[in-house]
Amino acid sequence: MDRAIADLITAAEAGSPEASRHLFAALYDELHRLAERQLRRGGAELTLGATTLLHEAYLDIAGREGVHFPDRARFLGYAARAMRGLLIDHARRAGAQKRGRALAVTLTEGAGGFAAPAAELGRLSDALDELAAIEPALAEVVDLHFFCGYALGEIAALRDVSERTVQRDWRKARLLLHRAMVDPS
Repeated sequence: MDRAIADLITAAEAGSPEASRHLFAALYDELHRLAERQLRRGGAELTLGATTLLHEAYLDIAGREGVHFPDRARFLGYAARAMRGLLIDHARRAGAQKRGRALAVTLTEGAGGFAAPAAELGRLSDALDELAAIEPALAEVVDLHFFCGYALGEIAALRDVSERTVQRDWRKARLLLHRAMVDPS
């Protein structure tokens, strides 16, 4: 990880608003690409723009107390979760206005993916939150790969583990999420 980014993360966690602003500026392009990916996954019916999504996520992140980002991967994963939450809220509002509209969500990469209509998007988010509570590393892989769009090799480098480990985590996370979506008991 870039030392300057690591220093900014540390200073931002210590409560420095200036460090938070510099961190946001330093990662702005990467976060904007992340927002664009999130919107592409959401489908054409989302009327939110990437810049709006990014700035709303920043306000959400900046307004939280006690969040901890030990490294760039966890910061980007947290940003992805914040954007996911905003998109889900937006989709729910849109769905309440226009019933019957579907928002396809797939975790496909080969066989074993699943799809959820807009009505189940909240369940997917809940399943990811539950996964994060019991297996944070698996939820982080989902956030980084599916929501941030990082390749598995890039995630391995961010997390300082082997690509094979990330591949196993990705398969296990998809399986657990699929089970949670099929049998939400």
